[in-house]
Parts: sequence; structure tokens; C-alpha cells
Amino acid sequence: MTRHQQKALMEEPARARVWCRECHKELSDPVSRSRRLGPECDPEPRTAGGGRHEVDQDPIPGL
Repeated sequence: MTRHQQKALMEEPARARVWCRECHKELSDPVSRSRRLGPECDPEPRTAGGGRHEVDQDPIPGL
């Protein structure tokens, strides 16, 4: 096996290029790539912790 063949085997495979469905920019973030929407175009908010943000609310009257 030649050096060129060995180098080709060690390189990681190229990822498919994915673009945003709204603004057509190329996406690199794994979440954006799976949703096919960039962070600016995604209607679902993204939080740093990834969890829900709980808010204190007044009880519903009558319950």
C-alpha cells in the first residue's frame, strides 16, 4: 500500500452539506443540521441548558 492510499484511508469521510430551509445558509451545528433550520430561522427557542424554564404563576381561580 502506498503512502497516498494510507492517507486516504485515515481521512474522515466528508459530511453532506446541509442548508437552512428559510435563509439558505450552510449549517454546521448538529441541532441545526437535524432540524434543517438555522438558529435565527428556527421558531422553537433554544436554551443553553436544553431544559424547560419554569416560571412561578398564580393559581387558576376556582381550582
